[in-house]
Amino acid sequence: MRLLIVRHGEPDYEEDSLTETGWKEAEALADRLSKLTVKKFYCSSLGRARDTAAVTLKRMNREAEICPWLREFSPPYIKYPGTGEKHICWDWLPQDWTEISSLYDRSRWMDHPAMINADVREYYEYVVSELDKLLALHGYERDGKIYRVTEPNRDTIVLFCHFGVECVLLSHLLHLPAFVLWHGTVAPPASVTTLYTEERREGIASFRMQSFGDISHLYVKGMEPSFAARFCETWDSGERRD
Repeated sequence: MRLLIVRHGEPDYEEDSLTETGWKEAEALADRLSKLTVKKFYCSSLGRARDTAAVTLKRMNREAEICPWLREFSPPYIKYPGTGEKHICWDWLPQDWTEISSLYDRSRWMDHPAMINADVREYYEYVVSELDKLLALHGYERDGKIYRVTEPNRDTIVLFCHFGVECVLLSHLLHLPAFVLWHGTVAPPASVTTLYTEERREGIASFRMQSFGDISHLYVKGMEPSFAARFCETWDSGERRD
């Protein structure tokens, strides 16, 4: 099975929709996805993801199943270490989070007091349990760190969602701490992350990531990636710092 995780186009957060650039990104994305044979589409309930998906779905005369668990990963704000300021759990300054060794640990990162106070584990387990239910419907049932194959297939499944929750999905499928993915990767708007199942022993599968945050469909159209999801490249660049 091939799993495509798609981030929404450049967002207009006030309207929970897309900017003018975001709509153009969604069109370029539709050019790419509409060439595929897709078994099933799933989409976040938030407007920016639904608008991104709508362009592809209209092109293919298809519909997507709306999944509330694919909405942006948003536990309550945490109290930032040292200052007590409130931040989302996937937005810490590198000089602070890199000093906390447990955040690099797959089995311990959610045990940090800030994560406990924000109920991050509860939110995380909700998302990944729903992901596993979806995968079971498509023939792959979670068993510890592997998947038991009940219906082997080469279907393509597409998920339209958001960067924060994408990292949660990847952390579960690839056995990595979400905190490192949140802070060490960037999936640009309208990007596509591709994973395949590997069944090297009959009936036992795992997921392997072929590409992360791919935006080749934008380059084909002569479009540069949006700055959304990035921070300033240099302090004097005048772009987003906070």
